[in-house]
Amino acid sequence: MPERFSSDSRTYQDRFGTRRFADTLDRNIFHPEFNEDDRTMIGNARFFFLSTVDAVGQPQCSYKGGPEGFVKITGPSELVFPLYDGNGMYLSAGNISATGKVGLLFVDFENQRRKRVNGTAEVLDSHPALDGVVAAQLAVRVSVDDIHPNCPRNVHKMAFVELSQYTPKAPEDEVGYPPWADEFPDDLPEHLKRNPQASDKDT
Repeated sequence: MPERFSSDSRTYQDRFGTRRFADTLDRNIFHPEFNEDDRTMIGNARFFFLSTVDAVGQPQCSYKGGPEGFVKITGPSELVFPLYDGNGMYLSAGNISATGKVGLLFVDFENQRRKRVNGTAEVLDSHPALDGVVAAQLAVRVSVDDIHPNCPRNVHKMAFVELSQYTPKAPEDEVGYPPWADEFPDDLPEHLKRNPQASDKDT
């Protein structure tokens, strides 16, 4: 396995006296396969933060939300999640296609916990694990390099209120008219244009 800590990380560890502790964490909390706690937290997640990087090293961080269970653990070191209709820029999909490197941060604000998953991803047109997932445009499969809990000390306690009105939960649900679409009506693709028969939730 390659060295986990860069020379710059080591410099800061030495500066603040944490090198020995960092090595202990490296030996004891990083793991390449999902354990039961990982499976429970990720399986219950309604969102996560996705970091990607493009071919010239430019990073992106994106919020990915969906109904509970939209992220599927499909193997000891593999997970799959859907890409829903977003703002049409496909920055995450493009970056994954370019470099494959991803970091996923799962945060449970109600229980003040967080967990990181790092690995290499690929964009797929579909995946069997997402057959029951509504409105997925694409699938992302992640081959996991490491999983580890993250320090919870600064995770603020917040309560879940409700899913976004744009989150499809059943096959008959529509994704819904995006709230920003009226700003660019002439450039919208047909599937994002306002449906005059749309329900009140889309207005």
